[in-house]
Amino acid sequence: MQKQKKSRARLLHQYYKYTGFYAFIWNSTKKALIPIAIFVGILLYVNYKVMSINDMLLYVTQNYSDTFVFTLFFISESFLGLLPPDIFIAWTKNADTPLLYLTLLAVLSLAGGIISYYKGRTLLLVPKINDYLEGKMSKHINNMQKWGGFLIAVGALLPLPFAMACLAAGMIKFPQRHFFVFASLRVFRFVIYGYAIYSALS
Repeated sequence: MQKQKKSRARLLHQYYKYTGFYAFIWNSTKKALIPIAIFVGILLYVNYKVMSINDMLLYVTQNYSDTFVFTLFFISESFLGLLPPDIFIAWTKNADTPLLYLTLLAVLSLAGGIISYYKGRTLLLVPKINDYLEGKMSKHINNMQKWGGFLIAVGALLPLPFAMACLAAGMIKFPQRHFFVFASLRVFRFVIYGYAIYSALS
């Protein structure tokens, strides 16, 4: 029984290796790390030369309603992740109930991915939009067809476009039950990044 499991795992490993899954993860992570490094560099410069990050986050907390910030985040997560979630995670640190706010962010991010998934399923019903999306997202669609749930899991956990993976999953009509299982890993990203960011801002 154990031998059969190992054999299956080995076959999966060979498949992902030959189809370029590991190379895709590595290259995508490298591309994502560049803007993250730039973003962190800007934050550090601002923190030491212009204004304390904690003071800046406190300013946002005092001058913008929670509803506005959550709405902005939800819109971003529903439309291909236009804004880095890390900014919003840092913002929750100065809330009266940081863990509750962090949980709300995680739920909204997951909800944004689910909206992207169903958007992918429904937009295909419109021929012109179908042709446009298949042209623009052919690479993502091909990757989703090859790697399925693992690509959704990677998008959920790593600094990669989660909404894009969800949209592609919807476009190929990836099974809903399996989609929800893999997409739910998005919550763990907020737990891990929340701990790291809270520690850095302490």
